[in-house]
Amino acid sequence: MLRLTKNRLSPLFLLFLIFIAFSVVTRTVLLCEALPVLKPNAFQLAKIYGCGFFFDCVTFSYILIPFVIYAMFTPDRIFNCRPVAWVACFIITYALQFDMVAEYLYFAEFGSRYSFTAVDYLVYAPEVIGNIRESYPVNRILLAILLVNIPLFFFLKKYIDRSLGALTTFRQRLKILIPVVMLPVLSYLFMDLSFSAISRDACADDLAENGLYNLVAAYSCNDLDYERFYSTRNKRVILSRLRDMVKEPGNHFASADWRDLTREIRNPADEMKYNVIVVVEESMSGEFLKAFGGRLGLTPNLDRLADMSLFFTNLYATGTRTVRGLEAVTLSRPPLPGASLVRRPRNENLFSWGSLMKSRGYDTKFIYAGLGYFDNMSYFFSRNGFDIVDKTGFSREEITFDNAWGACDEDLFRKVVKEANRSYAGGKPFFSIVMTTSNHRPFTYPDGKIDIPAAGGSAGRRGGVKYADYAIGKFLEEAAGRPWFGRTLFVFVADHCAGGARRTAMPIKNYQIPMMIYAPCLIKPRKIDIQASQIDIAPTVLGLMNFSYRTRFLGRDLLKTDIKDGRAFISTFERLGYLKGDKMVILAPKKGVEYYRFDRRDGKTDEIKPDDGLLVDALGYYQGADILYKNGLDGKLQDH
Repeated sequence: MLRLTKNRLSPLFLLFLIFIAFSVVTRTVLLCEALPVLKPNAFQLAKIYGCGFFFDCVTFSYILIPFVIYAMFTPDRIFNCRPVAWVACFIITYALQFDMVAEYLYFAEFGSRYSFTAVDYLVYAPEVIGNIRESYPVNRILLAILLVNIPLFFFLKKYIDRSLGALTTFRQRLKILIPVVMLPVLSYLFMDLSFSAISRDACADDLAENGLYNLVAAYSCNDLDYERFYSTRNKRVILSRLRDMVKEPGNHFASADWRDLTREIRNPADEMKYNVIVVVEESMSGEFLKAFGGRLGLTPNLDRLADMSLFFTNLYATGTRTVRGLEAVTLSRPPLPGASLVRRPRNENLFSWGSLMKSRGYDTKFIYAGLGYFDNMSYFFSRNGFDIVDKTGFSREEITFDNAWGACDEDLFRKVVKEANRSYAGGKPFFSIVMTTSNHRPFTYPDGKIDIPAAGGSAGRRGGVKYADYAIGKFLEEAAGRPWFGRTLFVFVADHCAGGARRTAMPIKNYQIPMMIYAPCLIKPRKIDIQASQIDIAPTVLGLMNFSYRTRFLGRDLLKTDIKDGRAFISTFERLGYLKGDKMVILAPKKGVEYYRFDRRDGKTDEIKPDDGLLVDALGYYQGADILYKNGLDGKLQDH
């Protein structure tokens, strides 16, 4: 039987026990969810729960602040009022159960505790709340929590009553409670998320954390300064190395200045003003396609397209968020730690694919069936060479099916065709970047289109993938009858993979995505297996069009015959990975550097000894990109 000594600490101690109990249950539930990818031994379990208890205590020290203030200044007659304590307890236990359910659903979707994605979801509440309501039976979940909370409250009520009744003076309260106030102060001064690094297993590290602590940490660290947190070398050495890596036959630097990455690209053949439509497919992991081992038959149209296109079979997404994919495709540059440039300040007038095409007389458009303010997309694209066509530009008749994220992919592609028709009628070539949404939770789409009902649940992702593929097939079918089809390059690429739980900090297979360039009247199909990145798409397409231009892109033309050694970039919010051949170096906060060898077939990694050449190459791109951004050396050029 729990016995409580009556003083102002007694209710706070009871609150601590309640919070710890919920935290342990949450950690255990998440551990069970992670068992398919995590095989913990007894020692690892001890570290998970031991470190987890430490994080729970630290988190509670912050939660304690308003309660300590209340306990310090509230008169005895109010503090000891049982109905007030009952209401507070009922609300707190309900909130903790709600957080436990939310953490479970988040972990099942993203394979981690709360992260910067959760912060984004709080910022863009209307879309996210709509997505959640369409994805989950929210009202039933809230009612279930209420029904569980009622007997739990009555169980705790007797302990609440026993903790109340102490008579104290203000001076006595100060003596008891002021030392308690020091706990969050000490936590703030000496504690950070790196304490959870208990193993090389990222999933175990996640379980050793506390979701609420992670949420606040992600919010407070949304812009990681590269120079402060990551490994660096002399700036001149780094930018000189970057110049060496971006130089290709057929281009030369506009200046001998080691800080200037501007190059002149020269193609001897006649420039071809083809139309270009880049379709960025939401969460289209390589694993769904037959070419990458997919066996569920979810992508018949993309599977056919793979045999009819330039099909890049060894290409990797730069990150795990849509804005990372859009950044890489549009700016042809590797990611910086923290927030994407799409969402950062000073992201205007950068050297972009859009500004280059606009300078050549193209109609340039970013087309999205949702609201472009989400993730700052409209602001970013409109200030980097694009006109915006988002849901606000769709008429009622143009939307046949709508969900939290916007109109369905079929409606989006019909709009793409209309915009192409408009440009063609005006006698202008067109360049469009198109962002899809249907393969995103809640995975709802029009009935009767595919043989998987849009019912969510375990079939949700499979239905989202198959419907997205169906919409691509309908799009190409409609486009094929248009007069501009024969002079159009269609580029299909994923923004990132579908995600899921992981055992390594950066699971390489979870970054592999398909990329195809389809133009049956213009290019012959073939497979290209060079290791590549989303940042290489723009230079490759421009090379196909024989463009001669000035550039500050950091990607390269993958069709150059002299390119033999591949490289790629992958990242999380705070970790930067550089792949070269079968080696990978990871740059982590606190100047951390890790080296691995990986097997492309299954993504398994093994640690290897440090490789300084690999590290300098990685720093060339990552530190170099940071230097260019901070010093305004990646701005728009006057093309000629």
